[in-house]
Formats: sequence, structure tokens, C-alpha cells
Amino acid sequence: MSTEGDAVGPLPEQGQQPPEAVTKMVRLIRETWAEVEPAADETAQYCYSILFHIAPGTRELFPVNLELQQQRLMRAMSFIVRTIDRPDELLPFLQRLGRDHRKFGVLAQHYEDFGTALLGAIKRQLGDQWTSEVERAWAEAYTIVARSMQEAAAADTEPAYYNARVAEHRRLSWDLAQVRVVPDQPVPYRAGQYVSVEVPQRPRLWRDLSPANAPRDDGSIEFHVKAVDGGWVSRSIVSHTQSGDVWRLGAPRGQLGVDRMNGRDVVMIGGGTGITPLRAILDDLAGFGHNPAVHVFYGGRTRDDLYDIEQLRGMAATNPWLSVTPVVEHGEGLNDSEQGTLVDVVTRYGAWPDHDVLVAGSPEMIRATVSRMLVAGTALDQIRYDPFTYE
Repeated sequence: MSTEGDAVGPLPEQGQQPPEAVTKMVRLIRETWAEVEPAADETAQYCYSILFHIAPGTRELFPVNLELQQQRLMRAMSFIVRTIDRPDELLPFLQRLGRDHRKFGVLAQHYEDFGTALLGAIKRQLGDQWTSEVERAWAEAYTIVARSMQEAAAADTEPAYYNARVAEHRRLSWDLAQVRVVPDQPVPYRAGQYVSVEVPQRPRLWRDLSPANAPRDDGSIEFHVKAVDGGWVSRSIVSHTQSGDVWRLGAPRGQLGVDRMNGRDVVMIGGGTGITPLRAILDDLAGFGHNPAVHVFYGGRTRDDLYDIEQLRGMAATNPWLSVTPVVEHGEGLNDSEQGTLVDVVTRYGAWPDHDVLVAGSPEMIRATVSRMLVAGTALDQIRYDPFTYE
């Protein structure tokens, strides 16, 4: 994408004073995005209509239903605009995005085509507010974004994705399934990380899932999947997955984990199938003779949501460093369970000073838990979570 005048150059490093050109670009981007964002759905739809018109071949990169893709685009755009003058937050996000886009088959030319489509959609929404200065600001910003993504993709030495064959599919309930897959080569994930998954029933529609086990000698990975309302992929996995299906697994992502050497005990907070990354970490810790004390709060709206409680209790029975508290929000509880929401129960015990706190669950559960714990006095640097979305 070409622009008039001199480029503003890369964003300044953290702590550096931005040059006047960057300050102006940031101001124009934020002012005009505030006008576009209320019409985000319409803007996203028009962006993809332009893209498929000027580059018809790109249509095959996307799922048949574009609704989720359009939502993801607008969320990414909002984050970029919010952090455009904070490179310590923005650049890691763009680098992850660039690496992740390799699994879609995105090429260098696609960035050019998409930039044209995106700016065309924003121009249409702004109308008379789309001046030459605004155009230059958005063009410069997009150039920085695209360059960061492309450089990260080019530097990544991992495969774009891994093929994995379904070895077992077992329904645990009408809306919950356990699936075991065997990749064609080892997937280099750490216990607690997540991967994006594409299934043959829903091509080009990827969903983030966390392995429920630490890496095994045979390379097999177990996933626990709950069908969510409106979830195209999750419902397909639960209802239609068959042994022999070939899944695609994206490169591992995420920061959840336990530092066994820092001397801090650990609190784990997991809701429903959100327990899977924590379960994988526990599976990994069980292979060591000495670990920090770990207390798991495992919660759900009803006792049926605690589908994995007996397995967790079994792990606690053979590992003296582990204790488990079931939490049930509504209805009849379990033996030794507590009543209430997860965060209500966790904060009854205080702020958990000198503990590392790991939180896993739905995006809504993570936001609510982290917010309440901060209010209760838990320090932000104690809390770890991965803010990925499910579908």
C-alpha cells in the first residue's frame, strides 16, 4: 500500500517520546475510529465485500458464515486502536496474529488486498470526514500493522498447523464430549497452553481448545468440549465427530503455567471445561516428587458442570501437595463442596498473598473473577490467565 508524503516510521520504543507525526497519526486514528465503531458490523461486512470483489480468490480462506470472522476483525481493530501508542502491548499482539494467520494460508499479497478493503470500508463509513490527512494516517497505521504481522510470520519456524487423527470420541453428557487425537508429529505445547482447532465438519472455522493432559510419550492430546449456544464448532465436535476424522491444530499459544522454583504456592480457579488447562498443569506436576502447595477451586452453575471432579479428587488422593474444593452455584452440592459463585468462594479466603493465581474458564468468568480478586486485594502481578475466546 502506497501513501503520500513521508512515512511516519515504526512506533517508538517504550519510554521514548513519540515524534509529532506519530502523535498526529494516533489522534486521527482514534478520532475517526470513534465514528466508525458504532457501525462496526456494517463496516466489517462492507470490508469483506470489497475484499472478495477485488481479490475473489481470498474467499476460500474464510468460512462460509462470516459472522464470527467479522466480530473478530472488529475486536482486533478496537484493540489496535486502543494500543497504537503502546508498542509494548501492541507489537506482541500483532506478532501473535501474524504467526497465527499462517494456518489460513495468508500470503503477502493478501495483506495488500485486505488493506485496500479495510480502508475502503472505513472511508465509506466516514463520508466527508475522510480527508487526505485521515487517509494518510490510516494507511501509515495499516502499513505498520501489516509489516509487524508479516515479519513475525516469516520468522516463525513452527509448522503452520499440525494434522491430528481422532482416535476416540466419547460423549460424557448430551452437550459434553471427550476427544482424544493423535497428531502426525509431536505438537510442542506446554501444559496449560491452548491450540486453535479446525474440524472437517466446519472447514476454515477455527476454535481455541486447551489440552486436558500434559504432553505424553505417544503424542496424544485429550480435549474436553462443551457445546455452547450458537457454537458452530463446539456443537459439531460434540455431536458429529467420528474416529478417523482429521483435525488441524494450530501452533500452541498461552502463558498459563506453574513456576515450581519460585517458592510461591498456587491457587487455581477453573469453571466447567475451563478446568482443562489447569488439569494439564496438574498432570504435569504429578510427574515431580516435590511441588508447591496447589489449591484448586473447581466451580459450575450446577453439580453437573463439575464433570471432572472425581478425576481431580483422585489426583488429590495420590498427591499430598494438591487439594480440591468443589463450588456449586445453584441447587444441590457435592460432598465437601461450597455454595456460591467461584469468585465469591475464592475471595472468602482473602486476597491470597504470596500465591500465584491461575484463572481459566469462559471469557466472562475470567473477567469477573479477575476484577473481583483485584477489588479483594489480590495484586495484578499475582494473577495469570489467557484471554482467548472460544467461538
